Amino acid sequence: MNGSERFCAALAGVLILFALVILIPGSKTLAGPENPAVGSSDSKTVYDAKCAKCHGKDGRGKTLQGRLAHARDLTPAQWQNDVTDERLFNSISNGRGKKMPSFKKQLSEAEIDGLVAYVRRLKK
Repeated sequence: MNGSERFCAALAGVLILFALVILIPGSKTLAGPENPAVGSSDSKTVYDAKCAKCHGKDGRGKTLQGRLAHARDLTPAQWQNDVTDERLFNSISNGRGKKMPSFKKQLSEAEIDGLVAYVRRLKK
């Protein structure tokens, strides 16, 4: 094998590895704790799509829909300190009565975990 053939083989190996990491469903390599920036971007996208309509992009619940549904303000430090990650996960997954829908059929557990982490970053 000459130099250019070795380079092509190495490049092909790197591309295959990259494709496996990116394309395998449920892969935590890119969205896991090793690289939280990727997960936080994904979590913001999910939050904006599923939560911001009621809770607002800033988490304060000051939207029209939020006022009608009495959406919780997610930003107060005292509330953030009192609520557990498990409770947040369960609220997102199972909903809260008739006011907040369940997202367990729409979101994966990893996406819900990401939302819990995202809500924590809304603390004022």
